[in-house]
Formats: sequence, structure tokens, C-alpha cells
Amino acid sequence: MSKVLYLAEELISRPSVTPDDQGCQRILSQRLAPLGFACETIDSGPESFRVTNLWAKRPGSGGRTLVFAGHTDVVPTGPLEQWSSNPFVPAHRDGQLYGRGAADMKTSIAAFTVAVEEFLQATPAPALSIALLITSDEEGPSVDGTAVVCDRLKARGETLDYCIVGEPTSVARLGDMIKNGRRGSMSGKLTVKGVQCHIAYPQLGLNPIHKAMPALAELAAMQWDKGNAFFQPTSWQMSNIHGGTGATNVIPGAMVVDFNFRYSTESSAESLQQRVAAVLERHGLDYEIQWVVGGLPFLTEPAELVGAVQAAIRAETGVAAELSTTGGTSDARFISRICPQVIEFGPLNASIHKIDEHVAVADIEPLKNIYRRTLELLNAQS
Repeated sequence: MSKVLYLAEELISRPSVTPDDQGCQRILSQRLAPLGFACETIDSGPESFRVTNLWAKRPGSGGRTLVFAGHTDVVPTGPLEQWSSNPFVPAHRDGQLYGRGAADMKTSIAAFTVAVEEFLQATPAPALSIALLITSDEEGPSVDGTAVVCDRLKARGETLDYCIVGEPTSVARLGDMIKNGRRGSMSGKLTVKGVQCHIAYPQLGLNPIHKAMPALAELAAMQWDKGNAFFQPTSWQMSNIHGGTGATNVIPGAMVVDFNFRYSTESSAESLQQRVAAVLERHGLDYEIQWVVGGLPFLTEPAELVGAVQAAIRAETGVAAELSTTGGTSDARFISRICPQVIEFGPLNASIHKIDEHVAVADIEPLKNIYRRTLELLNAQS
């Protein structure tokens, strides 16, 4: 059994549902410390939701640092009876490795850990500094995980140059897609106020549903921006609408709308909030909005990191990797605040969060080799 496959199975066998790391990071520290890594455990959050974070760094002789980032936590399994095998007992069927976290993202963690081991065995005194940033709170609230570590590193004056987040990004075959950015995410809870009354006497009340609909229709039809070469246009979507008491003869006193922006770098959270407010005020609504910015957009333009990963993918698989900013958010949104070049790259994402999550065994060694080749290329430039 290859070293990567062994480590991947060892990690999958730990039922590390958010935020319980279940000792995964301790396994990594035990492998990294003998290689010269200073391994620091950073716990955060209340006792009822204690998050474990690992920051491990090995200094090189040059001035550049490459970080591999990932998460040991996994989403819940869902109904166990629907799994073909125990989700926390690694299983092999038809060339696939099955288990919760196989694709998202314990195989990536195993692959870049072994890649680091192989690289340092061949290059014991590299110019490149190497670090790992691992959290147990990526699939959950993401409050006490990578964001906390990044804040601490920033306070220390730590300088990061490159970061590869091992999220599963490949679509049809290993290496066909790299995420070089992500859209921002901002949610809002809009409360439109009215006056409750008997539905037979509408002149005595004010129906907030009727009042809000023209404004909501305008918001739904707006073009917020045109996007750019890397980003789709900003999207505004309503997810929930609630108004009424449950009775059929009462005009409600309020209407609540949940909505979300997925926005490009052509817009900012502040500009979008201002434009929403302008529409609501133009329609004369009595309203309140609670805003939550889930993540700022980021973009890594093609440069050293993108070039190195694309070259490594091409050398290992023959695939020309496409750059993309589609999909949801990841911890890259926090790392990009302190690191100028951040990308996401990992195995196929078709089975993530699903019953019978899996990864192709044949992709595991090439994934490790891509990470190792990237280390070699960036070290040569340091």
C-alpha cells in the first residue's frame, strides 16, 4: 500500500465530524515534527464547540513560503443504512476508495503531507519555507478555524507568499480545474413592516407583501455588474419569504425575506448594500435589514503559483487545467487576506457531501506527485 493511501485511510477512519478533529491533526504533527516542522496547536471556541487548528512550519533558506491548507472535519454521514459500507471504515470497490472525507478532503491532506515528506527527502535544505494550516471547522460555522489562525499569523507579522488549499476542484478528470478565486457571499434578512388588520377591511391596515413585491421584482431583475474575465456577473437570489399569521383572514404586520448575493470583484459589499437600500427607499418601504458578509471575493491572477500548479498538472497527467472561480466559498477566503497568491486544487468533487463519498485510487498517487512537483518548481524560483 502506498504511503498516501495508507495515510488517507488512517484519516478517513477517524469520525471527525465538525468540530471534533478526532486526533487527525496529531497524526499529521507526528509525521511533520521529525522533518523539522514546528507544530503549534491553536484551540478556539467555547467548550461546547471546541475547534482544533494546526499550524506547522519549516523555515527554508530563502524568503518565500508555500502553505498547504485543509480541513480534517467532515460533514455528517446522513442515514447510515443508505451507505454501502461503514463511512468511517475505508473500503475499496471498483477502483474507488469509499469513506466520509475521502474526496473532501482527507485524501488531499494525505497527498500533500506525503509530497512534503518526499520533497524534503530529496531536498533536505530547500530555499522554500513550507507550512501546513489545518482546521477542524471548515464545514461548520468557520468562525474558530482558519480565520483565527490567519488573524494570529497576521498579528505576528508572518509573511505568506503562496497557498494551495486542497479542496476537491477537479470535474471530469484529475487536474482539469483549478480554483483561482471565489465570489463573495453576503446574506441579508429584510423585514418589511406593515399594519396588521382584518382582511375584510384593508383600508385599516397596510399589507407589507403587496408593498414589497414591486421592490423585490426590481431587485430580482437588476444587473448588479457584468463580471469580468474570471468572474460571472453578481447574482442576487431570494431563498425564503415569510409573511402572515397562518390565518386566511388577516393582513400581516410584517414580511421577512432572506436573500443572498454571490458577488464578483467588480462589486463590493458596501456598494451592493447601498444599491439595495436605494431600491427599497424609492419604493417607500418601512424596512430593516440585517446583513452578514460570509466571505469577501478574492482572485489570484496567473503568476508563479498558478503557473507552477498548471505545469505540475500537465507534467503528471497531460491535462491543461482550466482556471475557474465558480462554486461556493472555502477557507481560501480567509487565507487570501494575508497571502497574495491562493488557489484551490484537489481531486474530483462529484461525490462530496454525498452518500458513498469516494475518490479514485488511481488518482491518489498522481495528486501527491502534482503537489510535490509544485514544491520543486516554486523552490527553484525561491
